[in-house]
Amino acid sequence: MTESYQAILTLKEQIQNSVIGQEHVVDALLLSLLTNGNVLLEGLPGTAKTRSIKSLAKTLSVTLGRVQFTPDLLPSDVTGTEVYQEVDGKPLLTFQQGPIFNNLLLADEINRSPAKVQAALLEAMEERQITVAGKTYKLPELFMVLATQNPVEQEGTYPLPEAQMDRFLMKINIDYPDSAAEKQIIALVRGEEVSVKSEVNQVDPEHIFNARKQVHKIHMSEAVVDYIVAIIMATRQPDTYSDSPLSAWINVGSSPRASIAIDKAARAHAWLKGKDFVDPDDVRSVVYPVLRHRLVLSYDALADGISPDQVIDEILNQVAVA
Repeated sequence: MTESYQAILTLKEQIQNSVIGQEHVVDALLLSLLTNGNVLLEGLPGTAKTRSIKSLAKTLSVTLGRVQFTPDLLPSDVTGTEVYQEVDGKPLLTFQQGPIFNNLLLADEINRSPAKVQAALLEAMEERQITVAGKTYKLPELFMVLATQNPVEQEGTYPLPEAQMDRFLMKINIDYPDSAAEKQIIALVRGEEVSVKSEVNQVDPEHIFNARKQVHKIHMSEAVVDYIVAIIMATRQPDTYSDSPLSAWINVGSSPRASIAIDKAARAHAWLKGKDFVDPDDVRSVVYPVLRHRLVLSYDALADGISPDQVIDEILNQVAVA
């Protein structure tokens, strides 16, 4: 067990100490961190979306920028803008950095701002840089966009376009905790209100970069690669499975980004489990958060109340393990 592996386990433990009943959210945040990806968290208010992100930033001791997305937000409110100044009596334009120039960017309720603001994140999410007034600015080496949205309140929202959704490594659905976790949450918050804040065992961000190198070395056999490709092709060519309703459910399949994302996430999942190889179970463990936002369902599927997760269930039932 390497020092970086132990550090990631410590990071996981620290986040779970402040986020009760949402272990799958913590795992997804770690997988995205290990694969240099971005995360979309979808859940009702009060399900610890923001708390999870703040806990991650605190434990890693990295900077966190938060933007509350609203209809009147401007792209420059996110990226920054050039400001006119006078220096020694001479006019000068200097670039004032926006909140995107942090290690972690919390895009809170991202679907409440129009497309031009959402689009301001596209270059940053893909290339880890932004361009303002024809000049390109590099973002921090450790950078991740963590966006949240509410699945219920759709009035006054602007649904994310497919191009934006495709840039999120994972989409995590967050439900309410069960009764046991609810009791623990009450006790946790009550304790935070009356006691001095406990010390956090912070993790050096350098361990993240070391862990990424180790994840990259995890072995994946040709058979597992074929399995990933077969899953993706099932989303694009659902007619292949004539005895399945997939062709009636899927309107548009997943892009090559989905294949890349499954490959990276499956390696990271295997690494977190202490393995040095990827097996089909690792693939199946990550395929839901990787694919659920990359499928465009047909009108019939939506009318029948078919969810993306049900479509993925059917894909996994139809696609044989090589």
